[in-house]
Amino acid sequence: MRLIIAEKPSLARAIAEALPGSPRKQEGALAVGETTVTWCLGHLLEQAPPDAYDPALKQWRLDQLPILPSRWKLMPRPKARGQLAVIRRLLKSARVVVHAGDPDREGQLLVQEVIEHLGWKGPVSRLLVSDLNRPAVQRALARLEDNGRFEPLYRAAQCRARADWLYGINLTRAWTLTGRQAGHDGVLSVGRVQTPVLGLVVRRDAEIRDFVPKPFFVLWADLAVAQGRLRAWWVPGEAHPLDDQGRLLAREPAAALAERLPGAEGRLTALERRDRRQAAPLPYSLSALQVDAARRHGLSAKATLDICQRLYERHQLITYPRSDCRHLPEEHFAAARATLEGACRQDETLRQWLAGADFSRRSRAWDDRKVGAHHALAPTGKPADLARLEKAEADVFRLIARNVLAQFYPALSTREVKAEFTLVGEGFRARGQEILDPGWKPLFTTRDEAPPLPPLTEGEACRVQEAGVEDRETRPPEPFNDASLIKAMMNIARYVEDPAVRRTLREHDGLGTEATRAGIIETLVARGYLVRRAKALRATRLGSALIASLPEAVGRPERTALWEQRLGAIAEQGEAPAPFLAALVEDLHGLLAAADAGRMREALHGARGEQAPAARSPRGTRRGGPRRKAATARRPRRS
Repeated sequence: MRLIIAEKPSLARAIAEALPGSPRKQEGALAVGETTVTWCLGHLLEQAPPDAYDPALKQWRLDQLPILPSRWKLMPRPKARGQLAVIRRLLKSARVVVHAGDPDREGQLLVQEVIEHLGWKGPVSRLLVSDLNRPAVQRALARLEDNGRFEPLYRAAQCRARADWLYGINLTRAWTLTGRQAGHDGVLSVGRVQTPVLGLVVRRDAEIRDFVPKPFFVLWADLAVAQGRLRAWWVPGEAHPLDDQGRLLAREPAAALAERLPGAEGRLTALERRDRRQAAPLPYSLSALQVDAARRHGLSAKATLDICQRLYERHQLITYPRSDCRHLPEEHFAAARATLEGACRQDETLRQWLAGADFSRRSRAWDDRKVGAHHALAPTGKPADLARLEKAEADVFRLIARNVLAQFYPALSTREVKAEFTLVGEGFRARGQEILDPGWKPLFTTRDEAPPLPPLTEGEACRVQEAGVEDRETRPPEPFNDASLIKAMMNIARYVEDPAVRRTLREHDGLGTEATRAGIIETLVARGYLVRRAKALRATRLGSALIASLPEAVGRPERTALWEQRLGAIAEQGEAPAPFLAALVEDLHGLLAAADAGRMREALHGARGEQAPAARSPRGTRRGGPRRKAATARRPRRS
């Protein structure tokens, strides 16, 4: 019997349906002829807790740190024991095993660790499926590879999991125990990803809190030109007091000039026209969808993820949602019309959008070279009766369908006009935008652009009809919300100064993954480090104190970039994992030496931020007591 082990049930079903014959249901598997397809449920195994290595480590003590396993152990996740038993039983009858994890680092780890944990010694092939359409799966089945080729990818993923364990377990215990010495009764969780995300919010809140508004002044002039009227803005020269963005810091020069302007005649001295074509936004990845769903419908990242899971699993209306890709397989293009007609026929809004689609158009969205482990989110083609869905489900489905429909609309075509005027010896600027072809834009409620300028001719005369000075103030940055924090995690390189580190972060997936970003935010809220105030995410006093008490590098994203560089070298160049882990252990010694009760006490006393809501303690336990701490240490999150 050939046994195929898929990463998840949906992939297992797609594989079984692509095999010749009719699938027969078994306990935890599908049988088709001489092949049985079973599945994992995400990670079936997890890193063992410290006390699995030494019972004495169940008690948290500073003098035991760092905890450094000499031989790593895995253990079944509590809800995975049944499926693990199914795979164990099937392996006994197998002659060959096919690894069908996602074609990425984590997918390689997820299935291979199960195969090795259960002691399989026979041959293993690798099935790489990134598109669940039957023809694509059949092609993948016809070109199985030797799993040995992917050993470096597995070692890199395994190394990442062990490094996260070392980092999270040791720093969480150190700061929790130091916090206890400083008078804080509770777990202080530290993680490679969650703590830099918290650091982003803490630093943004500090910028807002410490911001001192500064006045600046702008001068406008309404001009009569040959074919209409427009508003132009003064461009003060360097002789005037300006800030680094060219804003005028003194009112007097603007006021003096404003008095001279009414009735003054001038000339259009420079005119620039530029036509632009903008292709439709690509179909969504999960994070891009979470950003738009938060902006347009006020949904948290976690709510959007949960909705997508229901649309995928319960309603079967969309493709696999936990994707970091914004492109679609080229093979999907031919069936796109039938798919979208099926998906959109029962909703008036979608029918209107569908009516404007030109299915002879082919956008850049269909590109096999840019499809990774998964493709972009898209409708499956199953008729969607949105009246039967919850409102939020219908809203999210329309967003997903809209971005795919937009690929069949023309580009947005605009003409941008920049005009420079000279009036009483001073320069003024005006700009406008004219929409030549709205293309896909009517499908989107986007912000209004600059209104069009009247027709202009370089050199033409103008006359000032009215002028005025506006008193303005610089504004602090906006607090993070779900949309902007997810976007910051996606584009974390923007928050790094070192060019080499910034380049590395751009090449990878930022902080967290599509599947974990919403969970990271909710974890920080649940642990009392962040709190929601209306739509804003603000750091609590506890979250601010934790960042203040940690070495600066722990609360910044640079470490993730350095890790990804080393893990990339293991996965792509076959470097050994041992030097990476040895460097991490050396780093840990330095970080643990920085755990200081005095610094923690000062941070807790001086922290500024929101008051966290009171946490509920499990029945029969004291909040922050040993049982809760041990549980936290037992299952550190990947982040």
